[in-house]
Amino acid sequence: MKNIDYIIVGDGYAALFFAHHLIKQEKSFKIFSEGKKGASQVSAGIVNPVVLKKFTTFWKAQEQIDYLKETISEIESYTGKNYIINQPIHRIFHDENEKKLWLKKSKTETLVDFLSPDFIPIDGVANTFDTGKVMQSSRLEVNAFFTDMMAFFDSKNDLVKERFDYSLINTSDKIYKGFQFKNIVFCEGMRVVENPFFKDIPVIPNKGHHIKVKLQNELNTKVTVKKKHFLFPLNDELYFYGGTYDRDQLHSKIDDSAVKQLMIGLSEIYSQNFEVKDVSFGFRPTVKDRRPILGRHPEFKDFYVFNGLGARGILNGCYFSKNLLEFIENNTPLPEEVSLERFNDK
Repeated sequence: MKNIDYIIVGDGYAALFFAHHLIKQEKSFKIFSEGKKGASQVSAGIVNPVVLKKFTTFWKAQEQIDYLKETISEIESYTGKNYIINQPIHRIFHDENEKKLWLKKSKTETLVDFLSPDFIPIDGVANTFDTGKVMQSSRLEVNAFFTDMMAFFDSKNDLVKERFDYSLINTSDKIYKGFQFKNIVFCEGMRVVENPFFKDIPVIPNKGHHIKVKLQNELNTKVTVKKKHFLFPLNDELYFYGGTYDRDQLHSKIDDSAVKQLMIGLSEIYSQNFEVKDVSFGFRPTVKDRRPILGRHPEFKDFYVFNGLGARGILNGCYFSKNLLEFIENNTPLPEEVSLERFNDK
């Protein structure tokens, strides 16, 4: 029997950022990874402090941006790589009214640090009304981040490559297979609906598709372009374009209608030919109030959940992982806005 401080179930942003905090605190742990690519692994990796439909920001945006930079720098100390790609988002304006609204909001206290007042044209894509640059935006090199992190955990014998079986947990003695654990944290995304301990948390699946395309002519500039969806260059002469949002078509296969939607959207900003090389999709675990869910099981006091990261998986996973660890280790209260207990009276 091996004694460990934590079992982490899951392998998305929540799991990996929480594991990083355990490393900082010198806690022992095992990550159980089924090895299937979930929403985190196929995400665009966009780091964006602005809601680009409404030109607004969100709760703790600056704090989350700052903390992500700090955390990625810490991770670099053991993977040898910084995964932030400093290619800012350029939002294509639909018309002059959007430009006027952007300029107005760029002067407000909450958005002055995020919305550039300078309008910038971009060669190679249709932007009749120019674009607005989102300051402090970037993206994470998603594939390298997950590949390197999982390889690091594997090298330390902290990774268990198998599907977690809830029925094998001895809840009274806190034993799972050959591990005696102090705490167990479930960071499973939409697989939480199968979890007998947390299956009733109010997460809503939101299916997202993206495509990888070969453009007839590559763009001259290295930025992330956004109109209906995000377009940015990858490392292999392909471009990422996505993603869609769908709460209705929840079967586990590619939706042709979503692919068509993406192809039409790309055609609207890129007039030349392109070839679709790959299609991927995932199910984002979303919450109605757009904030993650962290908390302790009401009966099994050493069982915790970290879920509902939604479309801001990187920022939510990074920032709130520290809150969860402080809650577990020091009994520091969780922010009410993300606590599981906010649903108790509903």
